[in-house]
Amino acid sequence: MTGRPGRTGTTSRSGGQAGAGDLLELVRSGRAVTRGALQRATGLSRATVGQRLDRLFRAGWLREGAGGPVDSPLGGRPAITLEFDDSHAVVLAADLDTRHARAAVLTLTGEVLAERAGTLVVEDGPEAVLGELGGWFAELLTKAGQPAAEVCGMGLAVPGPVDSGTGRVVQPPIMPGWDGYDITGRLSRAFTERTGAPAVPVLVDNDANLMALGEQRTGHPDCPAFVLVKVSTGIGAGVVVDGSVYRGLDGGAGDIGHIRVGADALCRCGSYGCLAAVASGGAVARRLAESGVPAASGSDVRDLLAAGHPEAAALAREAGRRVGDVLATVVTLLNPGVLMIAGDLAGTPFLTGVRELLYQRALPRSTARLDVVTSRLGERAALIGAGAMVVEHLYAPARAEERLAAMGV
Repeated sequence: MTGRPGRTGTTSRSGGQAGAGDLLELVRSGRAVTRGALQRATGLSRATVGQRLDRLFRAGWLREGAGGPVDSPLGGRPAITLEFDDSHAVVLAADLDTRHARAAVLTLTGEVLAERAGTLVVEDGPEAVLGELGGWFAELLTKAGQPAAEVCGMGLAVPGPVDSGTGRVVQPPIMPGWDGYDITGRLSRAFTERTGAPAVPVLVDNDANLMALGEQRTGHPDCPAFVLVKVSTGIGAGVVVDGSVYRGLDGGAGDIGHIRVGADALCRCGSYGCLAAVASGGAVARRLAESGVPAASGSDVRDLLAAGHPEAAALAREAGRRVGDVLATVVTLLNPGVLMIAGDLAGTPFLTGVRELLYQRALPRSTARLDVVTSRLGERAALIGAGAMVVEHLYAPARAEERLAAMGV
């Protein structure tokens, strides 16, 4: 049900009767997947449900599946199930890190059709980076055998705080030259320039937020409070509460890398003593380099950890303890069911350090039912989250109604 019942049936989120967008959401969520179930969920008549569904069929957004359970307690033919048709469009998604990027063509249900990873340096600036990304998308569409006209939207994950209302990063410590830049406009132009296709919606969010969304949707959909901590070049957290990303007032929620921890190390944000300055992948890399071990970034540390390098493992465990100390407060405040560690340092040494301090400092009640886990989606987490963000935006009831009207159905 998507609204409160009224005299003529369930109201939509806009206050009227449930529309085609509301029915689509019921089908996509699995809450009602037959005509009879939609009637019961909305209070609409059989004829009205049929009219609403006809619009969705003509748009290509729904299809009929196999016969499901019999709708009536009196028996009869099995009801025909309704399914969201993910073949009518594709989504483009990209995940920018400080020196690397990953991009993909996704189905509307998150299946990766084509993917590319490579070097893109955010310090080169948004004009160059987003222009190059437009070229990546064009190549990936060709690889996936998908026409550019089938793209319904693009999602981008960036390593900085994002104002969700504007899609612009706000004072990003590790993205020089990006503060306040029109990311959505530039990426939209780059896509059109490289493909010749019309502009499509572009959505931008912080990478940890989108990693959290991707992991929660695919692996922990029933978890009401989910926290993901990404530890790579920097440190950030994404929080999903009751199915929605919690972003705070202007996108700054989860920026735990700049919590002061009493150290005297200089952070890239200009302050001293930030958690990221002493416990991020970049901080571990600097300490390794100072001792003569070649390491310049979190990805270098990841490679050393994979090779079993003892000094890297010791420093990663120490970093984990520092992060675990901060997470004790996070867990006490949010009381999540799942705490996921992701990013370059998300291996056994770091996780061991996190657990040592987390369980020592947090209240037992806060950790009694807490699962501390590592990423399931790995390097694809932000891509999957970016795709989910786009689809959930475009097919939300109100937006779906607008799009159907624009299509003339």
